[in-house]
Amino acid sequence: MSGLTDRNVDSFKNFVDRLLKFPDQEIDLDLKNLGDTLPALLFTCHSLVTLKLDAVDSEIKVPSDVCLGNLKTLQLRNSVLFGDSIHRLISNCHVLEDLAFIECGFDNISEVNIQSPSLKRLVLEFDVTEGRYFNYVVVINAPILVYFQYHAAVAASYTLSTMKSLEKADISIYQFDSINSETSATHLIQGICNVRSLSLTTDAAIFLTSGLPIFHNLIEFKYLGVGFNGRETWLVEFLHCVPNLKTLTLNFPDDAGTRWKALRMKVPSCLSFHLKEIEISYFDPRMIEMVSYFLDNAMVLEKLKISTAALTWSQKWGAQIKLLQLLKRSKKSLIVIL
Repeated sequence: MSGLTDRNVDSFKNFVDRLLKFPDQEIDLDLKNLGDTLPALLFTCHSLVTLKLDAVDSEIKVPSDVCLGNLKTLQLRNSVLFGDSIHRLISNCHVLEDLAFIECGFDNISEVNIQSPSLKRLVLEFDVTEGRYFNYVVVINAPILVYFQYHAAVAASYTLSTMKSLEKADISIYQFDSINSETSATHLIQGICNVRSLSLTTDAAIFLTSGLPIFHNLIEFKYLGVGFNGRETWLVEFLHCVPNLKTLTLNFPDDAGTRWKALRMKVPSCLSFHLKEIEISYFDPRMIEMVSYFLDNAMVLEKLKISTAALTWSQKWGAQIKLLQLLKRSKKSLIVIL
C-alpha cells in the first residue's frame, strides 16, 4: 500500500469493508505506512474467525465499539498499540484461543492486561530496542493456557494467575537498567510453575533461585545462558527446583570471557533419580568440569549428547580425548560426540 494515493487507499478500505460482510472469514493482511487509518471494521466484524495483521509503522487504536465475538485467532505484528487498546480488544473476543503480539511496541500504556478464560496459546514478543517500552506491568489471567511464549526485556512487574494446564513455555528475557529487575523476573517464572516443558534464555542471572518455587511437573528443560559468568552455578541451583526433570538441554554459545568453575555443590535430587538425557550444544573444552560433574552425579543417566561443531579440528581432537577419559568413569551412560 505504500506510495498509493488517498483515493486508492480509500478504495482498498471499501474493498475490505465489503469482504468482511461474508461469514467465516480468515484475514491475513500485510500493510505498511498506514498510520492510524486501519479499517474500523477489522474490529467490529462478527464473521471474523482468524485475523493476522502485519502493520509495519502503523498505530493501532482499537475503537470503543469493538466486537469480535467469533474470533479464535488473533496475531498482530510490527505495530504500536495505544492506551488500553490491548485490554479493550481482548475483553471483546469471547472465544479467543490463540493470541500473538510479535515485535509490537506500546505508547501511553501502563499495563499489558490479558484476561481471557478461553485462551490456550499466548505469544508475547515485545520490541526490545528501547527500554522505555518496559515501564509497564504485565497482568495475565488465562486459566486454561497450554502454551506461553514471552520474549522481552524485564517489565516493571508481573502478575500471573495460576496456569494449571500449562504444557510448554518459551521464555527469553533480557535486562535493562532496573532496580527491581531480579524480583520482577522471578515473579514471571513463579507464575509458570506448573509447566511441563520449559525453554529459558537469559543474558544475566536475573532470576533469584532463592525465590523460585518447586517445579514438580517439569520434565524437559532447555537453558540458553548468553554471555555471563556463573551460568553453570546458577544452573545447578535451578536444578534443585526441578526434582522430576528427565531431559536437560544446554545451549551455551562460545564466549571467550567465560571461565567455567569446578562444580562442588550439593547434588540436586533430579540427578540422583530422574535425569536420563543431557544434550550440550556449542561444547567448549573449558566445560569439561561441568561434564565431569554430570557424569559423576547423574545416577540414572542413559545418554549424553555433545556437539563439538563450533570447534576447530585440533580443539575437537583434544576435546574427544578428554571426553573419552571421562567415559571410563560412566558405566551406564552412552556418550555421543558430534
